[in-house]
Amino acid sequence: MNLKKIIMKEDVMPKKIILIIIVSLFFVFITAYAQDYSPEINPLDFTDQIDHPYFSLTPGTTFNYQGKTDEGNEVIKVMVTDKTKTVMGVTTLVVWDRVWLDDQLIEETYDWYAQDKEGNVWYFGEDSKEYKNGKVVSTEGSWEGGVDGAMPGMIMKNKLTVGDSYRQEYYQGEAEDWAEIVSLNEKVAVPYGSFENCIKTKDWSALEPNVIEYKYYSPSVKNVVLETNADNTERVEIMIIEK
Repeated sequence: MNLKKIIMKEDVMPKKIILIIIVSLFFVFITAYAQDYSPEINPLDFTDQIDHPYFSLTPGTTFNYQGKTDEGNEVIKVMVTDKTKTVMGVTTLVVWDRVWLDDQLIEETYDWYAQDKEGNVWYFGEDSKEYKNGKVVSTEGSWEGGVDGAMPGMIMKNKLTVGDSYRQEYYQGEAEDWAEIVSLNEKVAVPYGSFENCIKTKDWSALEPNVIEYKYYSPSVKNVVLETNADNTERVEIMIIEK
């Protein structure tokens, strides 16, 4: 009998068991962390307007963007409607977002926002559709706060602190976007104009942590003026604001 082989087998087995335990504990931790996210939503804590200095939504306003991607030229229209939707007892404002790729509609989304009395702007969900050749091919990414475990997140906090990160949305396995405040004093030049004192956020999804975007919000526009990917090879720039 080979004593060396017996010792090696005995050494390997505990290592495998330890590895299995570590991996199991990791997934338990991740699951528990996700389940711990349960913001307290009280409809009485919300207002009937969204007037954050960096993210203001006035019904009748349309933000027009253009961008270039590897797939072609994009045109994006973000229209603040006068419609509302009640989510978790909160009256949210409906924003209509459409994306065209080379003149073909590829995405249409209705987003739901509300601002609390402290000035935080919350994102309560979205009804999203992807199109191909004029037909809906997917509703992936749609979610509604309070339904099937989904919870609202903040699209813009009242207190802006560099390094602060926060959930923008939460629907496990479908919508898990995060943002982090990177800077509070950025300068941005786009076709619509040049802007100072912009805040810069780093945006990513827990489902695709390696896909990073940066967004720049201007106090003049009171919304996004520029969005880029991590290496700045793709840019979505504001062109026109219709009121």
